[in-house]
Amino acid sequence: MATKKKAASKKTASKKTATKKPAKVKVKRKPNAAFMKPMTPSASLGAVIGAGPMPRTEVTKKIWAYIKKNKLQDAKNRRNINADDKLKDVFGGKKQVSMFEMTKLVSKHLK
Repeated sequence: MATKKKAASKKTASKKTATKKPAKVKVKRKPNAAFMKPMTPSASLGAVIGAGPMPRTEVTKKIWAYIKKNKLQDAKNRRNINADDKLKDVFGGKKQVSMFEMTKLVSKHLK
């Protein structure tokens, strides 16, 4: 009986090694052309990030840099942004917006 168990364990061991998957080849992603298209900000948004045309990704980076530099992120709920005078114009007069609502409001100021 002992010989049957040893033979069975050898079979399962060989199956485990035989089912290894080959390593996946990483493919570099292409940036989406719509995000990279230069957009012109409105005058109120231009006061915050600069007046020159830039891609949407760069607009978002500059807004976050402005928020962090001026410490406008809410201390208790970090998802909310407290607007100063410049951002209040961009946010449609709201004192506080969520970070998800912010992108919607900023897109209205890009052409």
